[in-house]
Amino acid sequence: MASPISANRAELLAIANSVANEKMIDKSIVIEAMEEAIQKSARNRYGAENDIRAKLDPNTGDLRLWRVVEVVEEVEDYFKQVSVEQAQKLQSGAVVGDYIVDPLPPVDLGRIDAQSAKQVIFQKVRDAERERQYEEFKDRAGEIITGVIKSVEFGHVIVNLGRAEGIIRRDQQIPREVARVGERVRAWISKVERSNRGPQIFLSRAHPEFMKKLFAQEVPEIYDGIIEIKAAARDPGSRAKIGVISHDSSIDPVGACVGMKGSRVQAVVQELQGEKIDIIPWSEDTATFIVNALQPATVSRVVLDEEEGRIEVVVPDDQLSLAIGRRGQNVRLASQLTDSQIDIMTEAESSEKRQKEFAERSKMFEEELDVDETLAQLLVAEGFTELEEVAYVEMDELAGIEGFDEELAQELQSRAVEALERRESAYREARRELGVEDALADIPHLTEEMLVVLGKGGILTLDDLADLATDELIAKKREAPRRRNNTDGPPLKRNVREGDKGGVLGEFGLSEEQGNEIIMAARAHWFEDEEPAEAAAPAAEEAADAESSQ
Repeated sequence: MASPISANRAELLAIANSVANEKMIDKSIVIEAMEEAIQKSARNRYGAENDIRAKLDPNTGDLRLWRVVEVVEEVEDYFKQVSVEQAQKLQSGAVVGDYIVDPLPPVDLGRIDAQSAKQVIFQKVRDAERERQYEEFKDRAGEIITGVIKSVEFGHVIVNLGRAEGIIRRDQQIPREVARVGERVRAWISKVERSNRGPQIFLSRAHPEFMKKLFAQEVPEIYDGIIEIKAAARDPGSRAKIGVISHDSSIDPVGACVGMKGSRVQAVVQELQGEKIDIIPWSEDTATFIVNALQPATVSRVVLDEEEGRIEVVVPDDQLSLAIGRRGQNVRLASQLTDSQIDIMTEAESSEKRQKEFAERSKMFEEELDVDETLAQLLVAEGFTELEEVAYVEMDELAGIEGFDEELAQELQSRAVEALERRESAYREARRELGVEDALADIPHLTEEMLVVLGKGGILTLDDLADLATDELIAKKREAPRRRNNTDGPPLKRNVREGDKGGVLGEFGLSEEQGNEIIMAARAHWFEDEEPAEAAAPAAEEAADAESSQ
């Protein structure tokens, strides 16, 4: 049996219980930390080379100390090995290969040893406390939590959450909101990360989800799932929009969120430092939802461009400033709410744009199909915009146009096909002049026009194309909504992010799947080159063997 160490058993247990209760961690973790600390101190006393173990009984406080040694025929390491003869004295029947316990005499921990043990215990308890904090908060991301502001460091607000601390970064605070130490604050838990310094709990008061959670607290119908917030957009501290829908036809979603005399929405507004909130009925119909999202402006017409992912909204001249909002705020929030890019224009601008497009398309048909102006305009009036539509549309649809017959329809389709072939030939010649190798023409989904664009972008070989990521190839150029710096000035456009020019082929509307296929087809030759190399290795070895045998 191992010998007990001289120590106050009641005191050890009292310390373990006190630390476990104070730090809110399992008592067994504290006991384990004490054992590790005592083991470390004992190694300092008896030699670090020894395999020393300690055991503290959590019920009685008995503390045992011993050394583990291996029974061997010939001792090489006197610290961890023992001969059979000596082993028989410690444990009768011991044979080679056994591990036996060699009791150690009692030790009194000196001041240095006690300090070292204290550090080990503190570190172990600190690690356990951090792990407990992480386990407690890791599944709480997405919740609203209340804490007390502990300090403000470099603009970031440190919040005491009781058993842990959270941080509200500068960009996640409501602008112009003053954080005062000691004040209570509510925030949304955006994410929880594990780190060496303990759990990192990131909080936000500027995220749209924070506003949605506040509404769920104030509106019982949202909490119960009767009313759902389908979308939300915020300009923190200034204005916000939410789209709501009711799953019970007898309940008005907007009225329920506003509350009696605005009591419910005002509670949220006060928490958000006076942020104005537009509550909008959500609709599955995109055009209807956009009209609602642009309130209080009146909308005349909505034109959806699904290929480009853009939405053109036409408003009366006197509604333009209202639709755009101060510094473009109204249209920007509407764009975020509907997850689409919205272009605002007046009736006059829309009419001018349509006339310009009509004239351009008519001119294109007139030149490419070699027809007169009247016939070209008739095609545009019937909704034809590209040569491909004329070339590959059903014959009945083309012949069914008033004033057309089957003979004319066939002739138009024949001319459209010839025009496309001429265009393709011109692009092919331009592509070769740019130095784009022919191997790229065999890649699926790539047209000669696309190859010209690739060539102008410096992508001339399969390796050049293979080195691209899918986003670099097909990502569409993103622009901010159209806006005016004043009601009389011309409309302005700017990129959402400076330098966000999109992919090389972003203008062609390729899907992600098509982009992946193009990249993988360009990389195929990399793997083909590996196979001959693998096959050549055995051949080279055989040749070398044959040469050496000669």
